Amino acid sequence: MTATPHLQDPAQRRLLVVLATGQVLGGTAVATSIAVSPLVAARLTGSPTVGGLASTAIVLGAAGAAAVVARIARRRGRRPALTGGYLIALVGAFGAVIGTAAGAAPVLLVSLVLMGSGTAVGLAARYAATDLAAPDRAGRALALVVWATTVGAVAGPNLLGPLQDVAAGLGLEPAAGPYLLCAAAFGCALLVSWAGLRPDPLTRARELAGDPAPEDGRDRPSTPVRTVLRGSRPALAGAAGIVLGHAVMVGLMSMTPVHMDHGGAALSVVGFVISMHIAGMYALSPVFGWLADRFGAAAVLAGATVTLVAAAALCASAAPTATGVLTAGLVLLGLGWSAALVGGSALLTSAVPVTDRPRVQGSVDVAMNLAGAAAGLVAGAVVTVASYSVLGILAALLTVPFLLVVLRAVPRPAAG
Repeated sequence: MTATPHLQDPAQRRLLVVLATGQVLGGTAVATSIAVSPLVAARLTGSPTVGGLASTAIVLGAAGAAAVVARIARRRGRRPALTGGYLIALVGAFGAVIGTAAGAAPVLLVSLVLMGSGTAVGLAARYAATDLAAPDRAGRALALVVWATTVGAVAGPNLLGPLQDVAAGLGLEPAAGPYLLCAAAFGCALLVSWAGLRPDPLTRARELAGDPAPEDGRDRPSTPVRTVLRGSRPALAGAAGIVLGHAVMVGLMSMTPVHMDHGGAALSVVGFVISMHIAGMYALSPVFGWLADRFGAAAVLAGATVTLVAAAALCASAAPTATGVLTAGLVLLGLGWSAALVGGSALLTSAVPVTDRPRVQGSVDVAMNLAGAAAGLVAGAVVTVASYSVLGILAALLTVPFLLVVLRAVPRPAAG
């Protein structure tokens, strides 16, 4: 058991508003960069391969930044960790404006690596929401911050046209416009986090637990992450669920547009299917948070596993022209990812002592992003060598055994 206080800290409600606001702003920038970067990179170089590298650059940047953000949180607290991450992303956004305006693809790709820090901060914010939450409200607090990403995920990509006009009006390359929005959004998120995260939620949680951070900011001797996870079945199940859910989601989602293109689907149809998938990823996260608090995070993670298997099976059965089946499969895929993220994160947080949380959480997020990058590459190879249906079957087969692992972590009712 952790030393989390049994009563919710009075500052928790205000801190949740700050974290959610930062998530809306940061999510707008992240969604915009993900939507536009492959296209911009491909146009700058005339190579679709380089366009694909743009997405990989963001993912790898997120993985690297997750470790840095966790390290700062461990030493200094959540506030400097989140604001530092936003600062790195802000520098990346300005670099992307310069690289795009100058037609310099290498500058753009390096800048996208830095912008991946925005993704890492968004993931870290969900953990910050639980630092001062009462145990029976931690799932809902975490899910609220995840849900706030919905606003940015919808708003950012829909502003691409007007943003190009803004850039042209400023005498810049029109394609640089979306990155101007990214810079403004990351900058505002930085200011909101710096001004609003007082008291620092992690520092305050440590004080309540009787384990304040060292005054010199140095790391104290601690248990290795691998040992922490091996020593707790729920923590290991939560970590594995986060990583597996993300890998399955990225693998299937990234190849769905390619599969639909083989059937001659219009871009508008592909866009609709992907937008429904994104809605599934975020819209119901508060429901999963409530379920985690009510029935236990392990139960939500078990439900996520079943949902991911169903999504993979639907996708495997869908012909390129079966838009309805693919839409249903992608919506289920988004829901499964959301439940895995919320349930896994809540389970991991509740099973790890407050002293070890930032380090363990950061390590899991690094693994999550690396798994997503690897899944995208493997999925492309599978579809090239075999088919999208084979990819769906493999995803289902990979996920089924994990259900048995999760079920062992679900608490059993006390006898009598």
